[in-house]
Amino acid sequence: MAGTLLERISERVLVTDGAMGTMLQAAGLKSGDCGEAWNVSHKADVQAIHRAYFEAGSDVVLTNTFGGSRFRLRENGHGDDVEAFNRAAAELAREVAAGFDGLVLGDIGPSGQMLEPYGTVSEKEMVDAFRQQAQALVQGGVDALIIETMTASSELVAAVRAARECTDLPVLASHSFDRVKVGFRTMMGEEIAFCVERALEAGADVVGSNCGLGIEDMIEVVRAIRAATDKPIIAQPNAGLPEVVEGKVVYRQTPEKMAERVPELIEAGANIVGGCCGTNPVFIELVKALVR
Repeated sequence: MAGTLLERISERVLVTDGAMGTMLQAAGLKSGDCGEAWNVSHKADVQAIHRAYFEAGSDVVLTNTFGGSRFRLRENGHGDDVEAFNRAAAELAREVAAGFDGLVLGDIGPSGQMLEPYGTVSEKEMVDAFRQQAQALVQGGVDALIIETMTASSELVAAVRAARECTDLPVLASHSFDRVKVGFRTMMGEEIAFCVERALEAGADVVGSNCGLGIEDMIEVVRAIRAATDKPIIAQPNAGLPEVVEGKVVYRQTPEKMAERVPELIEAGANIVGGCCGTNPVFIELVKALVR
């Protein structure tokens, strides 16, 4: 099934992977440790996760770089390892993907900082940090870049701009929304149509949403995104809403319950579907079966 990401989207619905963080923890990553460091120290474990998702039916996997920006890695004492961690992550995923004719998305998550005037980080500093990460992912061989779980359109725009400055590869832009009394909004109170417009203006090829919501709400979000654009849409819901049980975050929705709503997600307008927090290869296998 040769072809670029955008070519494949034009032919059929694609399936991404599910959660990475909980899979790393199941493999032995201790809470609070730097998962991105495993791209160098535990290469076989990271590749095993990618392989498990491809075997479950993923057409696309995300690199283990959600917290791979300079800002996030500094928090773990790895501020000087941005290039090494991100390049290694891309190379690991690329190597596994080659055996499945799969694609690799270079994952760029939130910086954990706020732009001026709400925070202390300037737009230039934010763009520079995201550009550094994006360049390393591109050098490692990704097929596209995904900016995900963004709760402020200004930060997402900075990341898309940074990506556009260093590559012509497709760029996916995914916001995280919450259900509020008046519908769905980002943490900054931004409406879906506004977020879509800003992402596209910045140069995104694919827009969408991930995290924050279960599939029931994600269906509504995708409908709203489709009403705002005819561009491809990516949707990666959680396995329900998180609950804290005995000090641990759990997601109670079963793979079967989530998967049975996937046809509605596609009907709403999603071109790429997958999972976020609480999902694993079992979820993806069932999602793939329905998509197929």
